[in-house]
Amino acid sequence: MKRTFHIILTLTALLTMLSAPRRAMAQNDPQFTQHWAVPTFYNPAYAGQIEYVRIRLGANLQWVGIKNAPQSFIGAADMPLKLGKKQRMGVGVTAMSESLGLYNNLWISAQAAYQIRALKGVFSIGIQPAYYSVKFKGSKVYIPEGDDYHQPDDEALPHEDVAGQAFDLSAGVTYTHKYFSVGISGLHLLQPRIELSEENSSETETKQFSATVARQLYFTADGNIPIKNSLFSLQPSLLVRTDFNNFSAEVSMRSTYKQFISFGLGYRWKDAVSAMIGAEFKNFFLGYAYSYPLSALNRASSGSHEVVAGYMIKLNYGDKNKNKHRSIRIM
Repeated sequence: MKRTFHIILTLTALLTMLSAPRRAMAQNDPQFTQHWAVPTFYNPAYAGQIEYVRIRLGANLQWVGIKNAPQSFIGAADMPLKLGKKQRMGVGVTAMSESLGLYNNLWISAQAAYQIRALKGVFSIGIQPAYYSVKFKGSKVYIPEGDDYHQPDDEALPHEDVAGQAFDLSAGVTYTHKYFSVGISGLHLLQPRIELSEENSSETETKQFSATVARQLYFTADGNIPIKNSLFSLQPSLLVRTDFNNFSAEVSMRSTYKQFISFGLGYRWKDAVSAMIGAEFKNFFLGYAYSYPLSALNRASSGSHEVVAGYMIKLNYGDKNKNKHRSIRIM
């Protein structure tokens, strides 16, 4: 038990230390309102925590009505693996494609998580190596006349399409109980600096530009609270993230009826309010969320739309597991 807590505390300290601020960055992760439905996207330690192959696909169309507004698409799959009679681990993969103005980002990762049963729950330690690609459409840069900040011949701006790739690394720890789950993770721990060069250039020497992927620290907490003498249960959820330059927090409360249909409300700190509805039937899951901006963006945008869909395949290891817990994130 002491060794278990020593490993977890050491990794948590490492995540916090590596997330210390250095300078402002250019690239950030998309934030899904239904983050509880795609837990492995924000923390690799959640991989393989249920007895299913879990597949999730999500799309977020942000600030509809604004030209070149962010659009994010993610995919995630994970499953458990047994190591002997008592120990087990989880494995998974995630992918993210995002268009953000003139940027196009691609992130593909593999995940491995080692699980330890303790304190009537499961501790999990996960690691995630990844490939990160950035493209910038410099050929579409437009600088209007009279711009006081940029000049058409500004050498700091690429005027051709540029692209680059880099290795990325993330890690996380979680504790999952029958009625709640908490986790802390650090994404992009190496804070990769991506060197961008002109695509399909025939010149031997081309201009070099760069983009840095911001290191992010996440804290998540979820609950599953049955309402006595009823067919309803409550699922509160919290996600906090920071790069120590910017801060974001989102809280939501959902209610599920007969473990079939759920509905709820959410609030993102100084950003948006949201409403969501979801359903799960025969291992299929479908969820929708609508977010309305609280800032001046509501003058130009009607809001953001998000869909998450998925399917789970039951695994059978041939023995009874007395400590199995149904994921509080699959409602």
